[in-house]
Amino acid sequence: MNIEYQEFKKKIKKNSSSAENQELNNEGEGEDGLLTVSLPIHPPKTNRSLLAEQPDLTPPTPSFSPMVHSISMQARLSQSTPAQLPLRRSPTHPLYVPSFMLEPPSSSSATFRQEGVPFRSPNHACRNRKRMLGEGKSETIPALFPWATTHRATVHSLNYLLSNQIYTISGDVQCKRCHHKYEMEYNLMEKFVEVGSLIMAKKSAMHDRAPSFWTNPVLPTCKSCGKENSANPIIIKKKKAINWLFLLLGQMLGCCTLKQLKYFCKHTKNHRTGAKDRVLYLTYLGLCKQLDPDGPFDP
Repeated sequence: MNIEYQEFKKKIKKNSSSAENQELNNEGEGEDGLLTVSLPIHPPKTNRSLLAEQPDLTPPTPSFSPMVHSISMQARLSQSTPAQLPLRRSPTHPLYVPSFMLEPPSSSSATFRQEGVPFRSPNHACRNRKRMLGEGKSETIPALFPWATTHRATVHSLNYLLSNQIYTISGDVQCKRCHHKYEMEYNLMEKFVEVGSLIMAKKSAMHDRAPSFWTNPVLPTCKSCGKENSANPIIIKKKKAINWLFLLLGQMLGCCTLKQLKYFCKHTKNHRTGAKDRVLYLTYLGLCKQLDPDGPFDP
């Protein structure tokens, strides 16, 4: 560090006049109001005497002075508006509550909702139910069979049926060869144990798909002509009148169309998309679950 720079620092420290501080502040302001520091090209008058005493020393190249920057910054901060400190409430001073916050919202005021949350009217769920059921359809229907409930595609539990002394389930069939129509009966407990045992034994191997003996069921033998695999169940076109329990016990749900099977899954809140073997599998498990809610018939 040369002698001139040391004297320059001492001069700045001793200088406290307002005129020189104002000059430094004016030099520190740029065109855009940014803080800049510049030194005069010619050395100050106070330093000329030092240069005269030491002619052999070359004048130093103007350089940035940290001290000038700090003093200029302090001067600008002293002139700027002091920063506002956070307000502190006295312990005895009551809080001010705007009057509009105390007024209850009027009935004509607009309703605000959280951004990003879709608005749902009170009738949204009702419209969804109507869309699911269709126009002019209700959730309840007349019970067309003693083992059927008033809800669509729903049968009573096994406990209810046995307590009401319902031991046999009947349904109509028609022979594909002689076209003879007659009524068949199944023993409730015997056939349900047969179906339930089959599901428990082969459920893991089904992989959520109905096996071939369900998709292409073996039909009963016609009691009129004796033709095997010919007694086809009569399935009414109106899906609400399908005899679901009779088809389950006879393992003839595969005679239903895909549309009829989707109807069952729709009204029992089961997944109803996919191939027929997938929907048929869910129909078998859904009906067994209705008969035995505590049984191992979850999809």
